Amino acid sequence: MTRKSLKPLILGTLLLGGSALTLATGFALNGGENGNGPKNPPLHVNVDSTPLSQDIKEVNSYAPIVKKVAPSVVKIFVTMKGTKNPLANSDLDSLRHFFGEDESGQSNPGRLHTPAEHGLGSGVIVSSDGYILTNNHVVNNASEIQVALSDGRQFTAKLIGSDPKTDVALIRIKADNLPALTLTDSDKIEIGDVVLAVGNPFGIGQTVTKGIVSAKDRTTSGDMDEDFIQTDAAINPGNSGGALVDTEGRLVGINSAILTHSGGNQGIGFAVPSNLCRWVMDSLVQNGRVDRGFLGVMIQNLTPELATAFKLDRTTGALVGDVSPGSPADKAGLKSGDVITQLNGKPIEDASQLKLRVAETTPGSKVQIGVNRNGEAKTLDVTLSNLPETKVAKADEQSGKGKSEALSGVAVADLDQNTRAELKIPEQVQGAVITEVAPDSAAYEAGLRTGDVITELNRKPVMNAQDAVADTENPSSNQTLVKVWTKGGSHYLTVDESTES
Repeated sequence: MTRKSLKPLILGTLLLGGSALTLATGFALNGGENGNGPKNPPLHVNVDSTPLSQDIKEVNSYAPIVKKVAPSVVKIFVTMKGTKNPLANSDLDSLRHFFGEDESGQSNPGRLHTPAEHGLGSGVIVSSDGYILTNNHVVNNASEIQVALSDGRQFTAKLIGSDPKTDVALIRIKADNLPALTLTDSDKIEIGDVVLAVGNPFGIGQTVTKGIVSAKDRTTSGDMDEDFIQTDAAINPGNSGGALVDTEGRLVGINSAILTHSGGNQGIGFAVPSNLCRWVMDSLVQNGRVDRGFLGVMIQNLTPELATAFKLDRTTGALVGDVSPGSPADKAGLKSGDVITQLNGKPIEDASQLKLRVAETTPGSKVQIGVNRNGEAKTLDVTLSNLPETKVAKADEQSGKGKSEALSGVAVADLDQNTRAELKIPEQVQGAVITEVAPDSAAYEAGLRTGDVITELNRKPVMNAQDAVADTENPSSNQTLVKVWTKGGSHYLTVDESTES
């Protein structure tokens, strides 16, 4: 590491590529019809929490289960207003034959047809008086929602509320004595359990596919509240909002997304667990919105390198990078560098699990958080507040990927007022700002970039560039623990120079 006078900085954005996650038909919340009014009575749904029998036996037919489930799965037609045509005021001489004519029979570029957009998905009846579960992305921005039952009846549905963070929506039709599906306790399902997916793929009609639970607790995006059930039961466009049921015909989850390179099923589908659906729809019915608990920490997953640096014998838990001033976590005494291991006595496996469990806890609730601080176990009492819409504490997935990092090739400078103003660095952040990172260095490969602020080295505070340079001289180990501040908050990285010559 070298010290250097600060030069004008050019900050870029890192774009990450990967497999396409396709929605199988997609904290601001869409409130329902009673979003600002008094609480409504809770929604009554049938729940059977009996564990599934795991006797291994040959099954010749799932027809009895399908006959039980099929009437509860509906087809959803969605109409969305067409957007204004951007070509309406342009020279359309060469395009007029693509559009309609006016009453005189002459083509009229000023009156282009902007047809409504249509969508097709599925839904599940969860109460006999007309409540239907589906996906947020199925009904999002809908101007009209039509529901077709298996008996041929068709109804116009009303949106009760939707929650983009879980991709769950609740609609209702005016009908009674409907065949409602019984929900089960999705926490009790196990990997290897047989499941059936029921929906309307590609609009060809109700279809049933069979598979197993391939995995649990899957997440696909750090911005969502996800706890997906993964299945290899075939799920295709149009299945969104359909039912994933067990061999007792009970609702395990709502089919939501597929991981695909082709746009079709490749054996990796995701369903929102029934327990998560119950929490969302109960909140929507009673409050017209979903209120989430707020802890006030920036968290990340533990890698083996971070666990070694923190002298931990485990890689489970959520590492605290930052604590928001004045937040519930701050008031309870949580500190940067703590590893959260438990919430109300239940183990925390990773940052995403902690994020979801906190979100599902009612604001104002008092919870016990178990932490490991410098090798010592502590228990802290925290009273959660309501998640502010502009302050979403989320898992820092990039920090948990375990990339190697080194400080060679890094140049730093002091933080002055001009730098703070240019990079929008808060006054409370102290450290050394990175002015250069050699493109061929391990530091660059690990993700350190110009504009990051080094605030700690080996748990020792860094106040300025001189501290940073001094603390990297004559290292006692090839690995260094670095805490850096970025615009998203603070996180830890392990610096590994053992692979450099």
